[in-house]
Amino acid sequence: MLRRSKVMDGTATGQGPDAENLNGKEVGIKKKSRVPGVMIIQFIETMPEGKSHPDFTRKPIALTIQEGKFAFFKAIVTGDPKPTVTWSRNNGDVSDTSRYQTKYDPNSDEHTFEMPNVMPDQADTYKCFAINEYGQATVTVVLNVIEVGFKKAKALQQAEEATGNFTTVLKRKSKIRPKSEQHERKDGEIDPKFWELLLSADKKDYERICTEFGVTDFRWMLKKLNEIKKEREEEQAQFVKNLCNLKPIQVNADNSASFEIDMDLLDPSRSIFLYKDGEMIPYTKELGDTLKHSLKQVGRKYIFSMRDLMPEDAGLYQLDVEDVNMFSTDFKIPMVDFLVKIQEVKAKEREDAVFECVLSNPFSKILWFGKNVPLEQGDKFDVEVSEDKLIHRLVVKDCMVVDKGIYSACAGIKSCNAWLVVEADKDAQKGKKAPRKTTRAGGSGVDLQKVAQEQQVKLEKEREERKEQIKAAKEAAAAAPPPELPPAPAPTAAPEAQRDPEPSENAGCKVIFKPGIVNELAVVASDPPVVEVESTEETPAGDSGGEPFITGGLSNIYALCGKPAELTVKMNVECDGAWFKDGAQLTSGDRVTMTKDGTSHKLAIQSCTDKDSGLYRFVSGEQSTQGKVTIGDVPEFDPDDLHKFAKPVTIRVGQNAAFKMPFTPQESLVVSWFKDGTEIKDGGGVKIVREPNHSRLLLRDCLRTDGGEIKIQLKNPFGAVEATSQLIVLDRPGQPEGPVETVETTSSMIEIKWNPPKDDGGSAVTNYIVERQQAGQSLWTKLGDVSADRNSFRDRNVTHGKKYKYRIYAENPEGLSDALETAESIMAGIMILSGPPGAPKVVSASKTCINLTWTPPEDDKGVPIIGYQLEKRKMDTNQWIALNALNEPIEGVNYAVKDVTEGAEYEFRVAAINESGSGDLSPPSAVVCAKNPNMRPCFKDPEDFIVVRAGNSARVKISYEGEPPPEITWLKDDEPISPWINVINTEGMSQLVIHSSKRSDSAIYTINAKNSVGETSFDVEVRVTDEPKTPGPVELEQTVQGKVMISWAPSPDQGLDDRLYYVVSQHDSTTRVWKTVADRLFANTYTANNILPGIEYHFRIYAKNDMGLSDPSQSPTWGANSNRVQITSNGVKSSEICFERPPSILVPLKVHTPPKGYQLFMTCAVRGCPTPTVSWYLNDVCINSDSNYYITNSYGVCSMYILRVRQKDGGEYKVIAVNSFGKAECSTKLVVRD
Repeated sequence: MLRRSKVMDGTATGQGPDAENLNGKEVGIKKKSRVPGVMIIQFIETMPEGKSHPDFTRKPIALTIQEGKFAFFKAIVTGDPKPTVTWSRNNGDVSDTSRYQTKYDPNSDEHTFEMPNVMPDQADTYKCFAINEYGQATVTVVLNVIEVGFKKAKALQQAEEATGNFTTVLKRKSKIRPKSEQHERKDGEIDPKFWELLLSADKKDYERICTEFGVTDFRWMLKKLNEIKKEREEEQAQFVKNLCNLKPIQVNADNSASFEIDMDLLDPSRSIFLYKDGEMIPYTKELGDTLKHSLKQVGRKYIFSMRDLMPEDAGLYQLDVEDVNMFSTDFKIPMVDFLVKIQEVKAKEREDAVFECVLSNPFSKILWFGKNVPLEQGDKFDVEVSEDKLIHRLVVKDCMVVDKGIYSACAGIKSCNAWLVVEADKDAQKGKKAPRKTTRAGGSGVDLQKVAQEQQVKLEKEREERKEQIKAAKEAAAAAPPPELPPAPAPTAAPEAQRDPEPSENAGCKVIFKPGIVNELAVVASDPPVVEVESTEETPAGDSGGEPFITGGLSNIYALCGKPAELTVKMNVECDGAWFKDGAQLTSGDRVTMTKDGTSHKLAIQSCTDKDSGLYRFVSGEQSTQGKVTIGDVPEFDPDDLHKFAKPVTIRVGQNAAFKMPFTPQESLVVSWFKDGTEIKDGGGVKIVREPNHSRLLLRDCLRTDGGEIKIQLKNPFGAVEATSQLIVLDRPGQPEGPVETVETTSSMIEIKWNPPKDDGGSAVTNYIVERQQAGQSLWTKLGDVSADRNSFRDRNVTHGKKYKYRIYAENPEGLSDALETAESIMAGIMILSGPPGAPKVVSASKTCINLTWTPPEDDKGVPIIGYQLEKRKMDTNQWIALNALNEPIEGVNYAVKDVTEGAEYEFRVAAINESGSGDLSPPSAVVCAKNPNMRPCFKDPEDFIVVRAGNSARVKISYEGEPPPEITWLKDDEPISPWINVINTEGMSQLVIHSSKRSDSAIYTINAKNSVGETSFDVEVRVTDEPKTPGPVELEQTVQGKVMISWAPSPDQGLDDRLYYVVSQHDSTTRVWKTVADRLFANTYTANNILPGIEYHFRIYAKNDMGLSDPSQSPTWGANSNRVQITSNGVKSSEICFERPPSILVPLKVHTPPKGYQLFMTCAVRGCPTPTVSWYLNDVCINSDSNYYITNSYGVCSMYILRVRQKDGGEYKVIAVNSFGKAECSTKLVVRD
């Protein structure tokens, strides 16, 4: 039976998207994963067919890593639909993208969580969540970080304090100041943007940039630019090795823009910042992220991308490393659009295809893309532009099937695309290429020339109108002085709010009105509540008796429903006029009043309603002006929804907070969310959902800093309304404020004091917990709780002279804070230090170790001694180095110093350690040198007899000792050794090597070791031999009844081997078993006893030496039939069997390809009689005597061994076997791999 559990969502109660039904809760079923340690919760009872909940096929592995290294976790998850993977940690936040980076590789399906330059504070328990609509899988993993050392930690802490917090980093500014911060430049002062653009531009663009900024002195500009370049290159050299391939920003086919730069950073962990017009812009390193800007790194190449281009994206973009600028590029967005867009083209194979479009403004060159690849003029493509630069064409020549796809045209940030469909030519003969067609396919299907001419006329008309307006404005300014305008009353919304018939409906919200402004969307909400519309255009005033014309016309306005509005037109002379609404003439009535005051004509609407919306026109003679009036209301909230929204939302750290606000659907309604007065944008951990009748805000994985005022604003052309709520994020309290002060310390009591934490975690601190650790121990002991109103504690359970450390925790309902720990140990009472011990004395010294001893101090001041601290000093330095820490005292009065350098001279001193610390230092010891004492040479366990088979290598190894190192010499039979005998001397060992030894190498070898202390020698007998040859014929003779004398001819090796002896075996007809009857016979005769009559006896004689037995020599039969007469064979002779044969290769050499530095065995098998002589060759050079090759021959199995293969060992290896009957050989190749 399955166990059920409740799955709690992190969203606060009543604030979820479906809070009415679920209240943030779901029922889940626990499932078991195939991977141990994975917890799975299934959200539904019955899983649909083909669907599955998330699970881990590869879970993250616990990691222990050194501080400053690159740490990462990897996981592979499964599930249908594909799960979303997120990461978190128990005691911290992972939203800092500079410290935590989440990546996904679609090829390997791996989710990676990276922590570059990992720090000790990142050691924690991390969690990986995989979630889809059917379930959730969770796994935990532990990260341990090993600190490098106290000095480095302290340096990092100082650097962190110097750098400041993250908020300071976000306030970084570029050298190019934002427009709001730029001071007014004096005449002749050059914009800093000019120099930034020149530093990153090609030389061919210098003239264009100078023309744009009005710089005419090119000589001065180049001189100044060289000076700035030199300074900038010196600054850049602090952070980069190389900087090249600077590509300015350009628009791509997918409505994005990008620029590239090749940059080799000296330290890859350096921070990279992006600026737009001097303001830092956030960016992501993940292409799939929701941020607008991204920075992707591919090797040394950095690619900055910006998607969803808008007109406000134009500006100067800069890339900085730390505070040094690396690249600047100016992004200009022309105001242009497509009047006629490119259309789909269907072309046949080998036919030309044409895409064409018409722009709203002249454009010298637009960008063309084919399948997201930029296209340029060339053999394959023609790019055509009309003379008026409005019509643009792309011709795809000689279309093939591979050319089909989507083609795009980009002008500024506007783009359009269409398909090119290429149909195979069915008339073409198989196997032959179809001939090139002269026809063109495609086009827009409209008269582009006509559209372009109409647009050209329209543009020319607009230019003329602008010229006339400018000319008229100049003439009016010259003819008449500017009128004195009375100050406009300050708009205020307070009176309107006070006159609201139902003020309680707007409790908790704020209504904002805008005063009426010409040519802008505005709401009338000022006192007096009247909209007056006058044109801002100035027309030159003529004489009063001249032709009448309008000096102030109408414009579009917005007015509140139920409020008055007024339209005003000014003429140059007094004249009559008429008012029209939607083409119908108006007359004065109850609601609409038309008045004339001199040259001013006014239309007043007493109380605006929806019927008053329309197009109003004033006509006087041939002069007319018109404007549109729109009537509407300010957005409103329902009082119940407003009251519900105003309730504060309280959540815990790491949970999600959700806000929902219903409203009445309206046109042109803009919904905005704010936190503490700053607008919240969708992206990252923020999700904003906009529906026609409501809006939702979701804040994921909230932190303490996310708490504050949450505000929603509804805004339309008539005004805005706001509703406010509070987000309270509860967490553990912050660390109590330090440092810990020592109020009083006596022999029986220690009193400490601290300050409350700055952040109580959203709920009041209930109490403090104090723990203590005695110096030299690892156990922390809880001393007790302290109420929240007290910030001090007295520890009365202390021992005089001992040191203690304390740490304090603050506690609230959410848990314990981080500990505040005392910086140094606090001693109970005053410090009592021991007197100096006796000077250290040297017991013995060697090149690796110096043994010391000393006497305890005569005066220990009445405090027991815990141990000692020993220090050393090299004689060529003034620095004393402690050999053990204070918390690791030397318990005895003896110590072996192993951290010494051979041949160096040292002094030593020692101090006694008690509970108060380290006492007075002893006098220094005598100077001692780290070297072995003089010693007469001696040999260690040498062997005095060695037997070697002839043909094999003979190696004699002798280990020795002596100080100073002795001089080694070898003798053979008291004579100097031959030159072909190698002697290899290493530290503590001498080795004599004879390659392919012969019997003549048998001798007494003497090794002699001599140094300044004495001399010694040792003899080693080396016997080079082979298996003995068979003894000669055997003769039997009976001298006494029951005894037979056996005699035989000696073996040919008897004279060559003084260790050769004989073995006699006997076989009789009764047992039929061979048994040894005599062994180690050095004579050539033997008397066999107990020889019985009537039994046949056979004897075998063997020669034996250190190599083994020879073949036997058979005796004649002795016994029952020994006197039988032999029968002749009638002239037929039996042929003897001969075993002699030339050499042959039984097993040849094989090809070997070992890596460099590896060992190698090479083997082959040879036979022949007599035994052949085997020689090894490398590239036709004999290597039998080369000490780099160990060569053996065991019963025809020939082997060669190389300890470490070198590059020069490669080549052709050959084995040649030779005896008196012939020669045989085989070869192979040896290839050495890197």
